[in-house]
Amino acid sequence: MVELGQNLDTAARFLAEENVVAIPTETVYGLAGRIDSEKAIRKIFEVKNRPFTDPLIVHVADVPSVETLVTHFPPLARKLMEAFSPGPLTVLLPKSNLVSDLVTNGSPLVAIRIPNHPLTLELLRLVGKPLAAPSANPFGGISPTTAQHVQDGLGLKIPYILDGGACEVGVESTIIQIVGDDQIKVLRQGGIPEEELALFAELVREENPEKPMVPGSMLSHYAPAKPLFLATDSRTESLSPDTTGVLAFDSHLEGIPKANQILLSPSGNLKEAAQNLFQALHRLDSMPVESIVAVRLPEIGLGKAINDRIFRASKKRTV
Repeated sequence: MVELGQNLDTAARFLAEENVVAIPTETVYGLAGRIDSEKAIRKIFEVKNRPFTDPLIVHVADVPSVETLVTHFPPLARKLMEAFSPGPLTVLLPKSNLVSDLVTNGSPLVAIRIPNHPLTLELLRLVGKPLAAPSANPFGGISPTTAQHVQDGLGLKIPYILDGGACEVGVESTIIQIVGDDQIKVLRQGGIPEEELALFAELVREENPEKPMVPGSMLSHYAPAKPLFLATDSRTESLSPDTTGVLAFDSHLEGIPKANQILLSPSGNLKEAAQNLFQALHRLDSMPVESIVAVRLPEIGLGKAINDRIFRASKKRTV
């Protein structure tokens, strides 16, 4: 079984050997490799069984480190990164030649963020190189928010998991792009709510048919092994209550045993709900139920990111 620990030197050694390791962040655990190693980048895709068409997020230790990876750093992008970093904000910027096309799927834009976890920030400083790191789980599955989730999902495929405890935010970062000089387009809902971004600049709402591909934007994602249905789906009417699990916000659904139900936040706290989301999906996937029904949360704040995840989880492809 893969080794778990908090030894930064061990993690750095594997990365120096062009291998990959799992790292903790405030959002979810990532599967990291140095961006200056094509071998490591390819191994990330291989271990996750991730298509090369799905780009990676690059993690750096501080705002000055961003400058070496981009050809243009708009003032608004800098202001937002300084305000929300370290933290769950990822900014899409024009990449420099230091960023391989493998990382961006050939796009001229690279997604960059500064993770808010002391172990990973120290690892980044120790390694001295940016790390590409998608979620440390099989592609399309439930994101990992504990080291145990990573161990269960990737097993012997990686040499080391840097164990930083449970993730505090629990959903992936918000991905944004600067439009013009003073507007923000949200490309993926995440740990920074739109309402907080709107305090800094106007949000661009209209859909852009040329919107760039970003991590987590595929229709099917974050899915448990068991079929997941939204509570509004008419197909839920044919499900047996005794073999149905429920993912709900702050109150139970009637007609289904409470033992089969998980409340994300009995007090109705969206931050707590986000922290518990993927942990709850992992638990439901391991329970003796045949299917899962998910109830949408209020479409405000972090509720938007949670709703995005459960919607994509409900679109799992069948083969």
